[in-house]
Amino acid sequence: MAIVTFKSDEVKETAQTLSVAAIATKMAIEHNYKILVVSTSFKDKTLESCFFDINRLNETLAAINKDKKVGIESGVEGLLKVLAGNRTSNEIVKNYSKIVLRDRLDVLESPVAVEYKDYEATTESYAEILRMANRYYDIVLVDLCKRMKPEHAQAIIDISDVVVINLTQRLACIDDFLKRKEEDEFYKRKNIMILIGRYDSFSKYNAKNITRYMKERKQVGVIPYNTLFFEACSEGKIIDYFLKMKNIDESDRNYSFIKESENMGNSIIYKLQELRMKL
Repeated sequence: MAIVTFKSDEVKETAQTLSVAAIATKMAIEHNYKILVVSTSFKDKTLESCFFDINRLNETLAAINKDKKVGIESGVEGLLKVLAGNRTSNEIVKNYSKIVLRDRLDVLESPVAVEYKDYEATTESYAEILRMANRYYDIVLVDLCKRMKPEHAQAIIDISDVVVINLTQRLACIDDFLKRKEEDEFYKRKNIMILIGRYDSFSKYNAKNITRYMKERKQVGVIPYNTLFFEACSEGKIIDYFLKMKNIDESDRNYSFIKESENMGNSIIYKLQELRMKL
């Protein structure tokens, strides 16, 4: 049982959320684990829309804007209400999550709050929620929102078994990370992994060159840009996409994306196993 948090310090888009969705889906299909994906975003249903009908999600958000009382009995807010009443069990988080693949993959939706102060009040309890989720699920993958209050985000980082730092292929982005690594011991920890989103293998800054440039012992993880995958995410059909591509060969244009998604998932599993062996 482990918590894996994906975070980014970049201002520019790193495709963190879609990378989380890809890795979680491939892991759930290939491994016999109970996996929970946790969305922590504010007024953003990008992760949820990868798995579910975006039109229905938009209708829900519209109803919430009209009447804030709508939906408070489900998702994070509903879960917090139950926790406040001390009505807990090992399966409590599962009861407030949405099933994607039964007994394999669930999603805990982001807060329904439309005002930041309400969102902030909710995120204060995420660390507690994740601890509870960790009692039931084998792996909890957290898509950490950059808009979260720093101390609330840090509370999540502090209980995470592995932290995946999301970067782009831009040299400036890589150099910024190396500078942070020099100045902050956090980035030197054994439980830190690096992931390049929207990866382009034809770039001068490919995975091998980036790994060499950063002086990393193991090759950095990548999730390539893939048009069909992005379209599937926008239509809530990510599961269909991965199942359709399950047995493709190396000649298929999607092969690299599928393989790297699998590789990153396996790397996370190996990292968790490695860290446990050192305890």
